[in-house]
Amino acid sequence: MPANGQRRTRTARLLRTLAVTGTGAAVLALPLVGATTASAATPASVKTAATVGYPNNLDGWIRASLAVMAEKKIPGTYNGIYRNVMRESSGNPLAINLWDSNAAKGIPSKGLLQVIDPTFRAYHVAGTSFDIYDPVANITAACNYAAARYGSIDNVFSAY
Repeated sequence: MPANGQRRTRTARLLRTLAVTGTGAAVLALPLVGATTASAATPASVKTAATVGYPNNLDGWIRASLAVMAEKKIPGTYNGIYRNVMRESSGNPLAINLWDSNAAKGIPSKGLLQVIDPTFRAYHVAGTSFDIYDPVANITAACNYAAARYGSIDNVFSAY
């Protein structure tokens, strides 16, 4: 196996180990292993928890997403979002899955609701950030996808 392939395997193994011991350690390690770009500042017109007036925590992110969803007529409830966030990422907005079938294809699931890049782009909601790791953008895009596929995020009870 080429050295590059071995490095990816070691990196994935390291991140898996860190994730098992605590997501905080994995989040701290992510910028050190494989980060290749930096994000630009979020424009004031983009809705984040802070710009909508909610705290910058899971409760605020869900409430901010629900505000955007109400404007765009995307169904979903706080409880449905919270249940899915806790299952998918334990509330970690920087969560990334580097070992499932999507990751094996080069498109790992990312963020609070573990969305892959093509789905995020296809179901992105205008007025939210284009950063998949932005909690409000991630939740809102995932809920938009769940609404199209299952009727609502409230109808999702397993990986989707």
